[in-house]
Amino acid sequence: MSTPASLADAFRPYERYQVVLRHDDGSAFSQTRDVLRGGPVVGVLAFDPDRDLLVLIRQFRLPAHLATGRGELVEIVAGRVEAGEDAATAAMRECVEEIGIAPRALIPMLSFLPTPGITDEAAQFFLGLVDSARLPARAGAAAEVEVTHPFTATIDDALAALDGNRCANGYLIIALQWLALNRARLPQMVAGASPA
Repeated sequence: MSTPASLADAFRPYERYQVVLRHDDGSAFSQTRDVLRGGPVVGVLAFDPDRDLLVLIRQFRLPAHLATGRGELVEIVAGRVEAGEDAATAAMRECVEEIGIAPRALIPMLSFLPTPGITDEAAQFFLGLVDSARLPARAGAAAEVEVTHPFTATIDDALAALDGNRCANGYLIIALQWLALNRARLPQMVAGASPA
């Protein structure tokens, strides 16, 4: 792999790579690939086990607006892991920024590569145990000029939206699918969670 050439360095670095790959017979071929450098990110499905509610957010996303004309999305808490942070620290910070409350515990859910053909973004998801009674009407990191609108939803309503194809955000879909598969195990997970 060649040293990357910078195509742009703005909100995220955008780089061009030359990669030489080999077929099984030993012959080689070269690819030119442009990569948006997203790096490590976290997502948190905020859950209030005392009230059996999820905490989600509404937020405007310009790329979604450009793609569909509907830029306001329902999402889970998510964001970048900053330099010097581990994933759990970033998850706690993002919860405070986006829903206005810190989880009392984080339970690892899954890790995955959201769009490996375009970006090196690598996501780590957590189930965050929160007290939804402390939820503000508006949140968001002022330094990022971010405005989020947290709200609660029952698990049944959220899963019905998933089943009804009313969820557009990939992170939300993946988190809700994980929840659907693991819902019966939630009481044991919550009981065994270590304080954050």
